[in-house]
Amino acid sequence: MSESPYRIDRRTLSRRELDEAAVVAARGFYTDPFFVFLSPKPRQRNTALALFFRNALVHLGPEGHILTVRDDADHIVGVSAWLPPGGYPQPVATQLAQIPGSFRTLARRPRAMIDGNTYLTAIAKAHPKEAHWYLYLLVADPEAQRRGVGALLLGDVLPTVDEQGVGSYLETQKLDNLAYYRRFGYEHRDTLTPVTNGPPLYTMWRPAK
Repeated sequence: MSESPYRIDRRTLSRRELDEAAVVAARGFYTDPFFVFLSPKPRQRNTALALFFRNALVHLGPEGHILTVRDDADHIVGVSAWLPPGGYPQPVATQLAQIPGSFRTLARRPRAMIDGNTYLTAIAKAHPKEAHWYLYLLVADPEAQRRGVGALLLGDVLPTVDEQGVGSYLETQKLDNLAYYRRFGYEHRDTLTPVTNGPPLYTMWRPAK
């Protein structure tokens, strides 16, 4: 079996690397039903997603953990962001810091602000109260998907989750992802449909091992 061209990387990201990670996330979520719903115009969505994910990564909060997967040329091909127990909800200062970037992302489509806020409210209400690691983001560049990038990112953190004896939680916008995450011990917990005619969001929980 040939050796994987990818490796996990735990370095703190520079500003340039944050931009690169945001572009990877934007590419990975470009056809995601949730983001297509919020921003149906392709060119506008491409720009908005890069801004959205950079804002999310820069303002993840003091407890946040960002991991990347890199190829042989040191290019980022996958990104995960985690909040450990007690990291969610994020501190008020972090939430306030996110607002300007979020506004720039959605300013051209005010309806998206309303719908996006409705989703965020539903997500917050559904969030578990028990101790857990929150998988805030998991994404692979489309050209690197189905090549073990997600497994590398999950496999680097889940052993720590198990050592701590706590659960893990995530949301996903794609029904097909439920089967993928079940391979790592997650189970479907709830389906959120906060906006009429909007796509559902699926929540998943991985119990303590």
